[in-house]
Amino acid sequence: MDIKDKLLAAARESAANAYAPYSGFKVGAALLSSSGNIYGGCNVENASYGLTVCAERIAAFKAVSAGEREFPEMCIYTDTDTPFYPCGACRQVLSEFNPEMKLTVVWKNGKEELNLNLLLPKQFKL
Repeated sequence: MDIKDKLLAAARESAANAYAPYSGFKVGAALLSSSGNIYGGCNVENASYGLTVCAERIAAFKAVSAGEREFPEMCIYTDTDTPFYPCGACRQVLSEFNPEMKLTVVWKNGKEELNLNLLLPKQFKL
């Protein structure tokens, strides 16, 4: 199994764990660190929608809290008929670590590979 297959498997597994009782929209993300570890994340909703956290940020926060700082690639999975891309907040968080991160977005009948900087070409930097 190559790394892309491992990332997709981890993203699908994470999506199955999503807590989405309000929208029913389950997202899974798998983030590859430069050390070769994979960190999964799923969206976690809250009755107060503003407190909901996306799968992509959860994966990133898990990786960072484990001491990782370099991330070459992420896979995002939804069991939908159309693709869904990271929200603006997730794009900004991911770009903090690698604005050129490779993203693979997977849905029921398709897959797209692109770089994060195409989704967020002028990210905020201090």
